[in-house]
Amino acid sequence: MRARRLRTGLKGWGGVGAMALACVLAVLAALLLPAVHSHSGGGGGTDGGGGHGVAHGSQARAAEECTDPEKQTLAPSGDDGPTIDAIRAREGEKRKLIVGVDQNSYRWGYRDPNSGGDAELEGFDIDLAHRIAKDVLGDEDAVQFKAIPTDQRIPAIQDGRVDMVVRTMTINCDRMKDVAFSAPYFRTGQQVLAPKSSKITGYDPSLADTEICTAAGSTALSTLEQDRTDGTLPEGVDLRTTVPNQLDCLVRLQLGEVDAVVTDGALAASQAAQDPTVELKGDAFTTEYYGVAMKKDADDLVRRVNRVLEQWRADGAEGWQHSYDRWLSGTMDDAAKSLPPPPRYLRKG
Repeated sequence: MRARRLRTGLKGWGGVGAMALACVLAVLAALLLPAVHSHSGGGGGTDGGGGHGVAHGSQARAAEECTDPEKQTLAPSGDDGPTIDAIRAREGEKRKLIVGVDQNSYRWGYRDPNSGGDAELEGFDIDLAHRIAKDVLGDEDAVQFKAIPTDQRIPAIQDGRVDMVVRTMTINCDRMKDVAFSAPYFRTGQQVLAPKSSKITGYDPSLADTEICTAAGSTALSTLEQDRTDGTLPEGVDLRTTVPNQLDCLVRLQLGEVDAVVTDGALAASQAAQDPTVELKGDAFTTEYYGVAMKKDADDLVRRVNRVLEQWRADGAEGWQHSYDRWLSGTMDDAAKSLPPPPRYLRKG
């Protein structure tokens, strides 16, 4: 029988301090950035929600015959188009790139609670958003960040509340029916996070009869649900605990309300860095790629972002490797495992 009580490991400084940090970040998520709420006629509360709409261009056609979603994107281009023109046409203080981000994912998109009340968002995804803003508007600070819960990423794009989402968002075939993706900028995979004292050893039979937390609308949840349908999920696994944001799963784990968390290994590593009483269990059991998500008909913006990504990969001084070294090298062991292979495009243009 699983005990639902505060784990003894949290009594030490590391666990208490980590819980405090997690809770502070969760509160900041509600207070410090404009919340993006569910649209009444839109996504239905899940990342895959909303109507598929009208198919646009090669990427939409590829989504209908999707096998390798990370390869289904448009070739880079510096040409302007209607989407970029509309962004540049915003006047005064509104002339900014509006980007949906997370603000409570440690080292990806977060506010450091030790930096004071005016702490700016920082992290790997935030670096990329600044880079895109500089290319599109000539000013890396010409960006407005909006906090987007995991299950609201696609509705926020479809409803026009953001121009793009840069938020550890996995490229997959289902999502390509609703949004367009850039080339991949990070490689990861689903992984199990659990207390160090746990008998759980990974995504294996040791998960039997446990309760797992996932974020609503996440690939972790959809993967586990599919495995349950396929009969490959360990017997007795309870998937009923879902939360709006991944950090909420860490808090549930700290409180002893769940036995494990399943999420992208990149995020799990950051959560383990926040709380020394938990650790990653076993290897990643999927291979996934993060991409920048945009509206389906925003071909010019997709191409522009892909050009930015190519430059970011090649720029040693302020590029991908620099951001990795600054934000992620302390929580992840090998940049070579995280850098996606050179992208393949649908067509030149």
